[in-house]
Amino acid sequence: MFFNLFFSIIIIQRLAELYVAKKNERWMKQNGGEEYGVRHYQLMVLIHACFFLSLLLEVFFFGKTIHSLWIVWLTLFVITQLGRVWVIHSLGKYWNTKIIVLPSSKTVSKGPYKYLKHPNYLIVTLELLIIPLMFNAYITLICFFILNQLILAIRIPYEEKILAENTDYAFIHNEQPRFFPKLKK
Repeated sequence: MFFNLFFSIIIIQRLAELYVAKKNERWMKQNGGEEYGVRHYQLMVLIHACFFLSLLLEVFFFGKTIHSLWIVWLTLFVITQLGRVWVIHSLGKYWNTKIIVLPSSKTVSKGPYKYLKHPNYLIVTLELLIIPLMFNAYITLICFFILNQLILAIRIPYEEKILAENTDYAFIHNEQPRFFPKLKK
């Protein structure tokens, strides 16, 4: 019962995010935005869709039950969702699941982007660990953690290159780490 509710909430959340992304995409393209990385984006969408399918299949076909420390995993998941909302709010109309760039636009450097270049990718990576752990779905965890790292190894350098060529990204995020904030002395 908990799995069904949890899974349904995540799917509804993702569909709502896709709606926002599509609305932002239309706005960006109407204002001269250009899309990049279409081929690897399709692969990324496939990986994420297969993650949810794999989770569903592993839980039901292998009879996986909720982890004894589920409350810890759920708490960490809620924290990642707060981070997700912070990212989307900070980027505003620029937030998207695709790489769409408005040439000569100013790079967002507020919210989590004050501390990291790619907070959204960190959040997604954490989700791909936390969600399967909550339901003891270790096959899904291992497979999709690896697949996510492989796609990010393509997407992140490409996205940084495109942003550096078309915006002030290289100047704004020159000293920032990709995933883990620097601790000040």
